[in-house]
Amino acid sequence: MLSRIASTLVPVLGRLSVTSEVAGPVAPGSIVAANHSSLADPGVVLAALHRLGTEPVVMATAGLWRVPVLGRVLRAGGHIPVHRGTARAAGSLDAAAAALAAGRVVLIYGEGGLPRRRDSRDTEPRAFRTGLARLAAASGAPVVPLGQCGARRLSSGSATKQLAGFATAPLRRPALHVHLGAPLHLPDDIAEATTTARHAVVAAWHAAEQHLHAAA
Repeated sequence: MLSRIASTLVPVLGRLSVTSEVAGPVAPGSIVAANHSSLADPGVVLAALHRLGTEPVVMATAGLWRVPVLGRVLRAGGHIPVHRGTARAAGSLDAAAAALAAGRVVLIYGEGGLPRRRDSRDTEPRAFRTGLARLAAASGAPVVPLGQCGARRLSSGSATKQLAGFATAPLRRPALHVHLGAPLHLPDDIAEATTTARHAVVAAWHAAEQHLHAAA
């Protein structure tokens, strides 16, 4: 349901284009690792993956489950709340590993949160936390790097600017691009795996950025 909602709303807000280094949907039991730059980018990523025939389980901050309508949608879709900074945080990785074992695709944000910048510029992904590497090690799942660019043109800055961005987006219809890289298996060492994953997502982000510049 969440993917279908995103695939309906995002084309109204902006001009989404998608490229992928592998034809077809993301393989079942894969981890999609995306960069996180805006409150709008989960919708952009879900719309792009839906276009490729993939509807992932999303790992997202647990606070979203308390939002009245959104919480119901998240629960109905089997998405995974992440209780950051609590004893329950490790349980989200167990739930994600179970979803992978059941053949679901899991979407995770390696950075673990949004940047604190208020401008609308896109910059390369920040340092990754170790959750992605630990999930890959526990599950043996391949990682598909995903780079998205342009979502900050939909929503960035203060709360007032973000609301204004969403309100004016149907008139502005900014360009948005999502690029999926080739799947890779991360090394066993967690620190090395975290670095490898970030480099792959940075490369996918650069590909998305270059596509937007070429289309401008």
